[in-house]
Amino acid sequence: MGNSDLAIGVDIGGTKVLGGVVDLQGQILRTFRKDTPREGGDALNQVISDVVNELLTTHKTDNIGISAAGLVSSDRQTMLGAPNIKDWDGVNIAKALNKISGINSVVENDANSAAWAERVYGAGKGLENVIMITVGTGIGGAAIVNGKPLRGANGTGAEFGHMRVVPDGELCGCGVRGCFEQYASGTALMRHTKEAIAKNPDTAKDLLARGNGTVNGLKGSHITAAAQDGDKIAIKALEITGDWLGAGIATLAMLFDPSIVVIGGGVIDAGELLLAPARKAMMREMPFVGKHPVPEIVAAKLGNDAGLVGVADLSRN
Repeated sequence: MGNSDLAIGVDIGGTKVLGGVVDLQGQILRTFRKDTPREGGDALNQVISDVVNELLTTHKTDNIGISAAGLVSSDRQTMLGAPNIKDWDGVNIAKALNKISGINSVVENDANSAAWAERVYGAGKGLENVIMITVGTGIGGAAIVNGKPLRGANGTGAEFGHMRVVPDGELCGCGVRGCFEQYASGTALMRHTKEAIAKNPDTAKDLLARGNGTVNGLKGSHITAAAQDGDKIAIKALEITGDWLGAGIATLAMLFDPSIVVIGGGVIDAGELLLAPARKAMMREMPFVGKHPVPEIVAAKLGNDAGLVGVADLSRN
């Protein structure tokens, strides 16, 4: 038998498989990482098994959780759809790992894992109703409802990124037009920036110089840094992104009535330059405003460790 106070979380990304041993306080005691194999599928299952077994050489536990982006079955075993990993759609990962090396594990969506970590150890600590929105390339969503992660009947609950916000709007990778993530994600921030530059090319020289001088050389980190230095185009692009984000949160607040909305992901480095416009837009778009409490909108606290820490803790439940 292993130590029930310890748990192993494994965070699967497009480039790395990062495993960690986590204690009851959410502290990471040891990590081990390997590269994500490009061929995905069986090769990836073997790498996950290798990472877990390496951690088990120093810390014994039966609590093992795997976190990855995608649609996960409600029984926490099967990856129904993995957008960033080859040959992983429909794979029963729990069964595959058990077959390779006898590991018993649970599988969780990465946004659920991060939200759980923020609810237990981070910005939403001790709260029973928490929404998390991860603003990156797309938008990841998760809801903790009455102290439990919302998984839905089939495991696809709380996919906020694909809420339709603009009829006949921008085409999304999911196949539908006008999804939330087409207007409030890091990718959307880049589009808003490029549109602003096209309108005022003369005022964009400083911003473009942060990359290689061209629009295509710009990265999200350049936009954030420029905004922090007072660049008007970058500030405006973050305002537009925050405005869309807050408008979407107004709808989600009516659906879920959370105490708090935690914003994570790479774009959160912009801090109040994104969050202040989001709060303003939420209040502007909120139904029955002034007649009910509204959620706080705050930055996530746990950063890149949230998925690993969260899925480790969820493996105990």
